[in-house]
Amino acid sequence: MDDTLGKLWEIFHNEKFHHLLVVEEGELRGVISDRDLLKSSSPFVNTLAEQKRDLTILKKRAHQIMSRKPITIGKEASLEDAVQLMLRASISCLPVVSADGSIDGIITWRDLLRAYTQQAAVES
Repeated sequence: MDDTLGKLWEIFHNEKFHHLLVVEEGELRGVISDRDLLKSSSPFVNTLAEQKRDLTILKKRAHQIMSRKPITIGKEASLEDAVQLMLRASISCLPVVSADGSIDGIITWRDLLRAYTQQAAVES
């Protein structure tokens, strides 16, 4: 929750993630996408036009830009359930949670496309 946008930039850049789950005390609090970070940052960071105010933005905290109360899905749900939920909510990822609220993973639209492609190949 309190990691800086600078830290998020570092994670997105180094790990090639597109979504981060924000967890506090073991509980899911929010989701941040790389697009959320881009919208909240200056386009001049790490360029020749960078100024002090551009770097100040990187001191903002994750909780200031995250999507709160994320929509989640259970691990027993089908791929079709995930697709319908993501389309209905216009979101690009779903945290996967257990009945007790613990986080089991995350499913993204890329995962769904990959699964669909694999399923189509098997059926062909």
